[in-house]
Amino acid sequence: MREHPHAGNAPRRRNYRLPGMLGDVSVSAICSGFIAVAVSYAGPMLVILQAAEGAGLNRAQSASWVWAVSVGSGIVGLVLSLFTRQPVVVAWSVPGSALLLTVLGNYAFSEAVGAYIVAGLLGLVLSLSGLFGRLLAAVPRPILAAVLAGVLLPFVLNVTHAVLASPLVAGGLVVAYFVGRRLFLKFAVPGALVAGVLLTLVAGQANSLDVTLALTSPVFTMPTFSIQAIMGISIPLLIVTMAGQNGPGLVMMRTSGYSPNARLLLTGCSVASVLFAPFGSHAINLAAITAGICCGREAHEDPAKRYIAGAAGGAFFILFGLFSSTILDLFAAVPGELIIAMAGVALLGALQGAMMDMLDAGPHGPAAVEAAVVTLIITASGIAPFGVVAPFWGVLVGAAVYLLLTVARGIRRGRAVGVSAASEEVRVSGIHP
Repeated sequence: MREHPHAGNAPRRRNYRLPGMLGDVSVSAICSGFIAVAVSYAGPMLVILQAAEGAGLNRAQSASWVWAVSVGSGIVGLVLSLFTRQPVVVAWSVPGSALLLTVLGNYAFSEAVGAYIVAGLLGLVLSLSGLFGRLLAAVPRPILAAVLAGVLLPFVLNVTHAVLASPLVAGGLVVAYFVGRRLFLKFAVPGALVAGVLLTLVAGQANSLDVTLALTSPVFTMPTFSIQAIMGISIPLLIVTMAGQNGPGLVMMRTSGYSPNARLLLTGCSVASVLFAPFGSHAINLAAITAGICCGREAHEDPAKRYIAGAAGGAFFILFGLFSSTILDLFAAVPGELIIAMAGVALLGALQGAMMDMLDAGPHGPAAVEAAVVTLIITASGIAPFGVVAPFWGVLVGAAVYLLLTVARGIRRGRAVGVSAASEEVRVSGIHP
C-alpha cells in the first residue's frame, strides 16, 4: 500500500510540543486505535485466558497476565508512535499464547516466568545487533508481502462465515462498511462498527452483561530458571514471536509506505518483554494483524498523521489493562460474529496493499512472484510443524524457492553465454565444423 513515497520519513523538523501534536489528532485515527485494541481483546485475549486456565493459574494471576501484556504493549506503542511519528502498534505474541496452551502446564509458573525473561533477553540481543533487521532486508519484498497477505487472508475470509452465521449483524456491518467507503471514506470502519453494535441491539443478540468496575492489581512472580523450561518455552517462544509477529509487523509498516527503524522498535519491545515478564507477560512485540488497521488510509488520509492511531491504540491498551477484568466482561457481551466481521473489513485495505506488493516483481524478477505465491499458500494454510507457526515456514520455503529458481536460471544463463561465446570464437577464427 504505497500511498506516499515519503510516508515513513520523519519530518525535517520534529515538533514534540503538545499543541503541534494536537493538530494531528483526528476522530478516524482515534477510532482506528480503539478498533485495533478491541480486536486484540476480543480474539487473541481469549487464547491467554484459555492458557491460564489450562495451566491452573488463579484469577489474580490470570488478571495480572492480562494487565502486564496490555499495559506493557500500551506504553511501548504510545511512546514509539509519538517518538517516530509512525503508527507503531504493539501487542502480545498471539502465536506465543497458542504455544503456551500446550506447554505451560508442564512447568511451574515461576519457571515459565524465567523462560519469558530468557526469551526477551535473546530477542534483545537480536534487536540490538540489528541481525534480525538485516535478515529481513535480505528477503525479496514480494515474499515478505506474501507473508503479510497470508497472515491477513484468513481473517478476511472468516467474514463470509460470520455473515452466514449472522446475516443481520455481520452482513449489515459489511454493507455499512462499503456504504461508508462510498459516502464517508475516513469513517467507513468506525461507521461500520457503530452500525454493527446497533444491529446487535436491534436483533437482541447481545450476551448477558455482568460487569464489576475495579482496577486490576498486578501480581509479581519471582522467576526461577531451568534448562527444561528454557528449551521448552524460551526457544520456541522466541522463534514464533520474531518470525510470526515482529517480521510481519515490520512488513506491514513497510508495505504501508513507512520506513521503520527495526532496531529501535524491536529493542523497545524486547525491553518491555523482560520488564513485564515477572507480572505474567509472555512476550510483547510488534502487532502483525491489527497494525493494518492503524497503518491504512482508514486511519487518516495523510500517512504522516497516522501515528496518532498508533498512539491512541497504546493509550487504550493502558486504559484497558488497568481495568482488564472489567473490559473482558464487556467484550463477553459482544457476539463473536460482530468481532470477526469488524476485523475482516478493517483489514481489507491492508490485504489489498499486500497482494499488490506480492505481485510486483520489481528488481527481483518473476522468480520472486513465483516464490511469493508459495509463501502465501503456506502462510495462509496455518500449518505449525514442530510447534513453529506458518509465517516462519512461509518465509523459509519462499526464500528457498526463490534461491532455487534464481540459481537454476543463473546456471542456464551462464551456459547460454558460454555457448554463445564459443560460437563467436569459432566464427572469428574461421574454423568451420
